[in-house]
Amino acid sequence: MIIKTTYQDAEAFTTKDGSTIRELMHPQHHAAQNQSLAEAIVPVGTTTLLHKHQKTEEFYYILEGEGEMVLGDERFDVAVGDTVCIRPHTPHQITGLGNKDLRFLCSCSPAYSHEDTELL
Repeated sequence: MIIKTTYQDAEAFTTKDGSTIRELMHPQHHAAQNQSLAEAIVPVGTTTLLHKHQKTEEFYYILEGEGEMVLGDERFDVAVGDTVCIRPHTPHQITGLGNKDLRFLCSCSPAYSHEDTELL
């Protein structure tokens, strides 16, 4: 089982909501059992598709850029150092704003899966 990954070895792909992610740790490929960690990038001027997860709780930790988060009925700005908790069944999406791509860590428990992602 892989217990350490390097950024360069984590291949980027597009998720169901339209963001580009790199899975840094996921049970399908690594030693993690109950959660996943990925880096997500949302380019300036783009928005992920509104979606929700039936089982997964997520944390977004903003690393670079700025954006606007829609979380249920709330809408608020996010910036470097902010952390957002997204509970299961909560509709959400994020938009990259400013002049730098929005880059954040996304921690999911249980681990992220396309099957648990419902587009709205």
